[in-house]
Amino acid sequence: MTRSLLHVLSKRRPHNKWLVLIAAYKLLQALLFVSIGLGARHLLHKDAGDELSALADHLRFNPESRLVNFILDKASLLNDPILRRIGLVAFCYAAISMAEAIGLYLEQAWAEYLTIIITGSFLPWEIFEILRRLTLVRVSLLAVNLLVFFYLVKLVADRERFRLKTKRK
Repeated sequence: MTRSLLHVLSKRRPHNKWLVLIAAYKLLQALLFVSIGLGARHLLHKDAGDELSALADHLRFNPESRLVNFILDKASLLNDPILRRIGLVAFCYAAISMAEAIGLYLEQAWAEYLTIIITGSFLPWEIFEILRRLTLVRVSLLAVNLLVFFYLVKLVADRERFRLKTKRK
């Protein structure tokens, strides 16, 4: 019995390494958004400016930094309803990214379509942000998302061509 199970397992085809890489990227994205959601939940019923100022001091950030001052100024605008919305949106996006990651790892067609739709829907915003202000981080994220988008479109198109070709025979 074990011999036949080992035989079946040894015949399984290996995972598509690019889908595994995209799944890992989506998993990291999900973890980032879970962290954002947890951070928003942590700031509920607290003064966000004071909390972030204490964090900046603890991490020994330069208090004269423009970035630190910008973040601390914007933190004063945060209140509990906004933090709840930020947390909810972050957790929802994390759940979607996690579903994409799991589906892509398992090589499910629905996950490929979902990732194409979601990634494609964010591309215009990413291009707009680059046109508004060019940074290496924004260009890098756009490049990665374009690679993911076009790879998945090609993968789905190739599978569909193969399906149609075998259907005609």
